[in-house]
Amino acid sequence: MRLRLAAGGPAALKVMAAAGAAAAPVQLLWGGPSERTLAPLSPPWAPALELDSGTVLFSPNAICQFFFLAHGEEPTDLTNQWLEWEATELQPAASVALYAQLVQGKKGLEAVEALGKLLAHIEQSLSRRGTAYLAGDTKSVADVVVWGTLFPVLRDETSLPIELQALRTWFQSMTLSEACRKAADSVLMPKALLEFKSYLQKQPPPCLAMEGAPSNEPEEEEGSERALTEEEITAAAEAWARGAAALPKPWKPQKPVLPVEGMRNVLITSALPYVNNVPHLGNIIGCVLSADTFARYCRLRNWNTLYVCGTDEYGTATETKAVEEGLTPQEICDKYNAIHADIYRWFDISFDYFGRTTTPHQTTIAQDIFQRLLARGFLLQDTVEQLRCENCQRFLADRFVEGTCPFCSYEEARGDQCDKCGKLINAVELKNPQCKLCRGVPVVKPTRHLFLDLPKLEERLEPWLEQSWATGDWTANARYITRSWIRDGLKPRCITRDLKWGTPVPLDGFRDKVFYVWFDAPIGYLSITANYTDQWERWWKNPQQVELYNFMAKDNVPFHSVVFPCSLLGTEDNYTLVNHLIATEYLNYEDGKFSKSRGVGVFGDMAKDTGIPADIWRFYLLYLRPEGQDSAFSWSDLMLKNNSELLNNLGNFINRAGMFVCKFFGGTVPDMVLTPDDKRLLARVTLELRQYHQLLEKVRIRDALRCILSISRHGNQYIQVNEPWKRIKGDEKDRQRAGTVTGVAVNMASMLAVLLQPYMPSVSSAIQGQLCIPPECFVLSHDFTCTLPPGHRVGTVSPLFQKLENDQVEALRKRFGGGQPEDLALEPQAKQTPPASEPSPAPATLLPLGDPQLIQQLTEEVAKQGNHVRQLKANKAEKAQVDAEVAKLLELKKQLAVAEGKSPEVPVPKGKRKK
Repeated sequence: MRLRLAAGGPAALKVMAAAGAAAAPVQLLWGGPSERTLAPLSPPWAPALELDSGTVLFSPNAICQFFFLAHGEEPTDLTNQWLEWEATELQPAASVALYAQLVQGKKGLEAVEALGKLLAHIEQSLSRRGTAYLAGDTKSVADVVVWGTLFPVLRDETSLPIELQALRTWFQSMTLSEACRKAADSVLMPKALLEFKSYLQKQPPPCLAMEGAPSNEPEEEEGSERALTEEEITAAAEAWARGAAALPKPWKPQKPVLPVEGMRNVLITSALPYVNNVPHLGNIIGCVLSADTFARYCRLRNWNTLYVCGTDEYGTATETKAVEEGLTPQEICDKYNAIHADIYRWFDISFDYFGRTTTPHQTTIAQDIFQRLLARGFLLQDTVEQLRCENCQRFLADRFVEGTCPFCSYEEARGDQCDKCGKLINAVELKNPQCKLCRGVPVVKPTRHLFLDLPKLEERLEPWLEQSWATGDWTANARYITRSWIRDGLKPRCITRDLKWGTPVPLDGFRDKVFYVWFDAPIGYLSITANYTDQWERWWKNPQQVELYNFMAKDNVPFHSVVFPCSLLGTEDNYTLVNHLIATEYLNYEDGKFSKSRGVGVFGDMAKDTGIPADIWRFYLLYLRPEGQDSAFSWSDLMLKNNSELLNNLGNFINRAGMFVCKFFGGTVPDMVLTPDDKRLLARVTLELRQYHQLLEKVRIRDALRCILSISRHGNQYIQVNEPWKRIKGDEKDRQRAGTVTGVAVNMASMLAVLLQPYMPSVSSAIQGQLCIPPECFVLSHDFTCTLPPGHRVGTVSPLFQKLENDQVEALRKRFGGGQPEDLALEPQAKQTPPASEPSPAPATLLPLGDPQLIQQLTEEVAKQGNHVRQLKANKAEKAQVDAEVAKLLELKKQLAVAEGKSPEVPVPKGKRKK
């Protein structure tokens, strides 16, 4: 292999470091940016790698990946995510920072201003994961690539904010490694850097056009961050004057809802929840609540909208649950379908139809899709080795097998995955396997199965994906996960299982089998719609008129972006395919994961027993919706957001606006004479309103909620500055001013009632009732208009929200904290809590609760010890030494928790949340 590098170029640094870290056998060719003999069309300063086959790579990240792959280090999902993040977000910002340093002469923190949020992201990731490197405890290609981009900018470590301790430790560790040190010495030579600086001086300054995924972000900046123009102020005043008559007329579709010619027809699905468990808060925000918020918004826009969902009821998980509870699979489905429906009803999820997959329509449609795929040659047959229990006279699905993990020797590994080491397992690889049904010893036997020929369908999938990505709004993680499947090459996927509970396979030789749940389950969207209306094909075989939105958590993406579309494309039956695939990251609980068995976290059937209204749960879950990265539910934060954003901001403004009408003007909206300041407020609110639309049209649900809170903040400021309670006591001019301020404020409250409806429908309805907002005004437009004109009578105004008290929240935190047996396993010396009848022994040391000085001291010690642990891991210290320091860290964290008045439990180790 020949590697051509231009000394001084930042891209060469990461490539050189990767070659050293992976011990790549390359012949180095040094040259300047004009010497591009290996890759004449490559950009200036880009490295080029000529393989022995004659192929030339000139993408720096691709070259780095090639070196590590050749060294036997396979990429993981996490390393791939870091590489994509580095290419799309870090590189552009680093280019800006480097230009600021070399060309504009900026130094220190000023020079790296463009990197601020990105450095904080690395810090947060390292701190949250507690690992020495970006993707784990060992160095990966992600570390080399990210370090290579940062080092030219951060060589002088004074540019690194001192508070980013985890980042500093990682950066120093990378810089001191042999491969990175040698790369820096070779590439960043003074003469070469001068040449590179000269090149940069001839280029226009780089700029960051916008952050995030281009197709899924609003194109304009927030209105509150820029000055208003005279045209905007004039237009806002004119829109206000047009009043409610300018609003579109609310449109109510016929039942059942069917596509309408000439209208925007929106079909919305949320991933079908497994019937065999109770959904927790993460499941609810990841699928049904996010989809519900968007569906409500669509209806307020007068878009013809159908929102369907239902329980996914077939498959191994249902059979397993039935065995556990001593019920039949159908009884399990009936029981849990009712539980799901009750939970979603309490959360006010506005399905047009909530169904299930165990229906005759499911069988008919699934078998029709199967027959069409079979007839067109898109199915394969193959023999696979599988465990069979002779006692039960059946082949065993993965979850009906337990045994010893072949990787870590954990004795209770499942037939599909080990819960201890997390590795995926083929059931036949288990040592000492046992049938979970009878505890007999199964034997390995061959069995025939059917496969969907994804490689053959790939030529149809890729053009469709390109079109959908170009015209639709797919979240960045959905695009990334789909690309990784395509990049790794599609393989035939088994669509049958040796089970009884499922849709039967209508083919001789396979009639004792059922369809595998991930072939069968997405077809549930179609069959559930068919149970809603016999004209279901007008939605599902009508891509010319229908826009399809799929909502899900990220673990469901490949089945909705690759497997299911391939199934439908292969039928050649004009099916409606997804236009907009909206995937969330994961929601965790406090410092760990939701666990029903351990009683950790709030599950859907428990939320209503907390005494906290459903709309507060909706608001908080949508406020922290994990749109770009994982987020965590926190009781303290729930209390803070309720008391600050809802009670003191939103509720305070709406209550004051209504109360002023009642108290000062007899319940009648007064006359309004707008001043230039009032018109500027109208324009500011209009910008926030349009930002709200822009964000929700891109399904940026969490960010759009900020616009609502921003409008109410503008309203509170408006009232505080103008003090209508004082002016009402003054002369005629003051009283008129009080009337104008009150009238504008109550109209802002009226508009907020509409904007809130997708998020907090009950609160929205309460505001509508209190202010007597006419039903014809409950529709969204892009203009802020006067919907409650002078003379309009309001009703009885009362507070919308109640304060959450600390004692109440702490009691809930303890109630849902669980016993956490894993915590006790971390500290064998810890004693169990004695029964209530026995007095608890007094602790050896009583820490003063709430002492700010002590809390500050312990916080610093925790941070210091955490960095010490990370440094030990980075230096590959002895395990015994690391374990001893980790124990000290855990003890410090317990002391800090006690000082803060929290439960002194060791946090559950973080990890990927399971559904």
